[in-house]
Amino acid sequence: MAPPKSAYEFIDFVNASPTPYHAVASAVSRLEKAGFKAVKERDDWSASLKPGGKYYVTRNGSSIVAFAIGAKWRPGNPVAMIGAHTDSPCLRLKPVSRKSNVGFLQVGVETYGGGIWHSWFDRDLSVAGRVLVRAGDGTIVQKLIKVERPILRIPTLAIHLDRSSEFNPNKETELFPIAGLVSAELNKTAADEASVVTDSDDGTASSATAAPPPLQPMTERHHPVLIDIIAKEAGVSPEDVADFELVLYDTQKSCLGGLHEEFVFSARLDNLGMTYCSVMGLLESVTAADSLDDESAIRLISCFDHEEIGSLSAQGANSNMLPAILRRLSVIPAASSSSSSGSDAVSSTSFEQTCSTSFLVSADMAHSVHPNYAGKYESNHHPLINKGTVIKINANQRYVTNSPGIVLLQETARAAGVPLQLFVVRNDSSCGSTIGPMLSAKLGVRTLDLGNPQLSMHSIREMGGAYDVEHSIKLFATFFGHYSRLEAKILLD
Repeated sequence: MAPPKSAYEFIDFVNASPTPYHAVASAVSRLEKAGFKAVKERDDWSASLKPGGKYYVTRNGSSIVAFAIGAKWRPGNPVAMIGAHTDSPCLRLKPVSRKSNVGFLQVGVETYGGGIWHSWFDRDLSVAGRVLVRAGDGTIVQKLIKVERPILRIPTLAIHLDRSSEFNPNKETELFPIAGLVSAELNKTAADEASVVTDSDDGTASSATAAPPPLQPMTERHHPVLIDIIAKEAGVSPEDVADFELVLYDTQKSCLGGLHEEFVFSARLDNLGMTYCSVMGLLESVTAADSLDDESAIRLISCFDHEEIGSLSAQGANSNMLPAILRRLSVIPAASSSSSSGSDAVSSTSFEQTCSTSFLVSADMAHSVHPNYAGKYESNHHPLINKGTVIKINANQRYVTNSPGIVLLQETARAAGVPLQLFVVRNDSSCGSTIGPMLSAKLGVRTLDLGNPQLSMHSIREMGGAYDVEHSIKLFATFFGHYSRLEAKILLD
């Protein structure tokens, strides 16, 4: 049986999204095509947001929240939420990256997150990210770039020169990509100097000097050829590059693999896998023209940057972004509201009422059992690739799943016709965490942690299931479509 269409579409999404900035831009493209409208945090939403409307807001260009407001929304009603993150472990260019040694040009990089760094050796690497450029009117604008061709590589040392049984490279001294040869840059520099335009009659350069810039010029902080490549991708001259935030990425494209193309071989599955499924689940839930007509809740996705480094940033899940947006949404007047009394009234406690009846699905990729290391897993909890989304449980609240949440998801999966799996770590093993605990504590919202199973998590090249993409999209779309009805049936407090 051929893999589902969603698997191929997911591969396109990952290949177009080497950075969180690109992932948000890819999500925006899909949302706008489905009729979602952009709103800005700096604007007043009281007049622009209406029941029955579909909207999205971004922060820093690397985090996004999108939501569809039910036509029967009332202040204080629930919000059905799915949270994911847009970032992945990677190598990032340092502010001053220009380096050279024994005839080679190299670039300085900084590790981001907890990557399996030895997997970055012997890969064909390039750069992508955002570039701030000077526009003609004096403003500074952002441009996204992705250099398609490989320009960097981190070679391993030949086994003849190092027969150590372990490969544990020093991240500061041995994780330096090679970019070229010093001789080639010297030739280019000489050619550039020969072509300098002079402004005096005798051909000498002007003696007038401008005030020194506050920082070193970009061509001194980074290799001039690298600046040339970046400027060309941004469509500007090198002199107009004001700054950039660039990361390294593997130029080998994501693809389907396995004997029956049942696997996804890809970078950044953690966590573009759940980012994509949350976006598509929301879109799937509002495909029908009347999908929001009988809806009393808000359907919302939030995809944050910086989860891999703790989420403590303005655009991370541990910021005020989601609480502030929920507070603004909780007081949106009902479509038929013409008075300040009754069930349509905006109350001083609308935000707290909304939080108490809402639910957050914290969607972050999960571990599949590894056939070569099965002993590393709890014997009764062996999630398998392509056998359904994994509910993640931890008694110490590294994941915040509890029984009411499991019941809710089980009923959702039953309606969607998709399988679920359960996962806990061994007692003698460490456990990762997600945005779930911090958002659950910050908002007081019931939360469940889940994710699609994968192997090689945090490697430069990961492995997941082609069919699990479809499983999660169906699960998320059904969660949005059925939450209002299911929430009312699970009574606790």
